[in-house]
Amino acid sequence: MLREIANFWLRYIHPRLAPLIGTIGIFGLASCLLILFVLAELFEEVLEREAFAFDTHFLLWLHQFANPTLDNVMLAITNLGNPSVVVLVVVVSLALLCWRRYLQEARIFAIACLGAFILNTGLKLLFTKPRPQLWPQLITETSFSFPSGHALGSLVLYGMLAYLLAIHYSRLSQFIYSLAIMAIAAIGISRLYLGVHWPTDIIAGYGVGFLWLTMCITMLKLQQLRQN
Repeated sequence: MLREIANFWLRYIHPRLAPLIGTIGIFGLASCLLILFVLAELFEEVLEREAFAFDTHFLLWLHQFANPTLDNVMLAITNLGNPSVVVLVVVVSLALLCWRRYLQEARIFAIACLGAFILNTGLKLLFTKPRPQLWPQLITETSFSFPSGHALGSLVLYGMLAYLLAIHYSRLSQFIYSLAIMAIAAIGISRLYLGVHWPTDIIAGYGVGFLWLTMCITMLKLQQLRQN
């Protein structure tokens, strides 16, 4: 019996998984599985309308540091994830990729951005979690809270751009990735500071965004491997 299972694995499963594991690596695969576990726990709690005590405590603690200067800084940072800025970045990036004849990369980039939008919209409608109302807010948001679209969208958009730039400017890859990570983290923090998202919204947004980004990068790598 064990020999039959082993033969089935080696003949049918392993040949399909090997390119995937080789592309994202064992660490990447383990990270995705861990994130899936965390997201499953969060999704279950949100669907059951369970309250997260640390959500409220963390936002109230963070609000202690609010001041007019930080208000302006956080408003500027959160704009990096606003639809108007995101659409502009996407259109300009697609135009540059097509102009440079990176058509394969342009296609995956478009799929990544469109998928992020669909995932964010669908999950918000599924969970219908209200936004926090703990203090008078500087901005008004009308959509549902979970997951954070700014966290999900910024990780996919700026993460994908960082990956594409790092491919073509490998000497600057460390700087590019560092800049992207700082921008993505700052956007998430700005949403918490402004009180328009719970911490679990940000965690879920980053988690879903990371999984989708990993899938898109993997698709691109596998396509490139087939061409070589």
